[in-house]
Amino acid sequence: MIADLLHHSLISHALVVVCACIVDFFVGDPLFIPHPVVFMGKLIKRAERIFRKIFPRTHTGELIAGFFLWLFVCTVSVLFPLIIIYFLSKISLLLAFAVKIFLAEQCLAARCLDKEAMGVFCALQRGLAEGRRAVSRIVGRDTQRLDETGVIRACVETVAENTTDGVISPLFFLSIFGIGGAFFYKAVNTMDSMIAYKNSTYLYFGRCAAKADDVANFLPARIASLLMICASFFLRLDYKNALRIFLRDRKKHASPNSAQTESVCAGALGVRLAGNAYYEGKLEEKEYIGDELCAIEKDDIKKSLRLMWFTYALFLFAFLAVIFSTLSPK
Repeated sequence: MIADLLHHSLISHALVVVCACIVDFFVGDPLFIPHPVVFMGKLIKRAERIFRKIFPRTHTGELIAGFFLWLFVCTVSVLFPLIIIYFLSKISLLLAFAVKIFLAEQCLAARCLDKEAMGVFCALQRGLAEGRRAVSRIVGRDTQRLDETGVIRACVETVAENTTDGVISPLFFLSIFGIGGAFFYKAVNTMDSMIAYKNSTYLYFGRCAAKADDVANFLPARIASLLMICASFFLRLDYKNALRIFLRDRKKHASPNSAQTESVCAGALGVRLAGNAYYEGKLEEKEYIGDELCAIEKDDIKKSLRLMWFTYALFLFAFLAVIFSTLSPK
């Protein structure tokens, strides 16, 4: 019976997605097993050294080197799980199915995001210094200048933004393109976080990685935003304000995608996010997202996480609805 289900590609794919989400919800990433992103990071660092040696250190040379790095890392990242699954399927379909679930779950980060955000919440209960240390694990800005409100705001922003990057985008690629698609997205996103900096080292070398990440997240970010507005309705948050702020503030970010879910979260919670922040000691001026209808509080961290989980669930529900409609007899 199980073997028959696994032979049906669409049912098998749906089972992988659902099981991966269930494992992510209850377990998350086991710390004793190296995460694929760690290997991607090592691959990116070694490949960077090689491609920088091959191409001249001119603006054009760095653009080309960055493109070939991106192409190489994406190719290796996609082939890696596909080759493993192919050979395991020759031994046992059940074994290949189990490994596919494990690899798929490794691409999802909802439980990890929840754990880190709740770590900030609990740390703030012990004091501001603990809160600053905890939030520094999940944000890129300087945290030593932040007061309690700043720590909470930074945490809520991260949860809102990563509802796209860490949850809906990888789930989108997994659902549409399978395990290879999920690993492709993780490679794109990892390169963006490692080499897509606007400084003298990566301004040209990392441009392909930055643009590719913008393209990869474009559709998932907007799907996540619409689902989050629906989630705010079911959670009895201010869904009308969420829609209003989304329509008004969704473009208030250097990235075309980051403010999409941030604006919905800010509107649903009735708080103001973003604004000026320090990075490596330098002040970076940013527009505010949302209106300060109420003061941001520690409980807003929990509310943002509930929004994230409900958005996650709505996407999975929509995915299953499409699968069942496809399988139903005409």
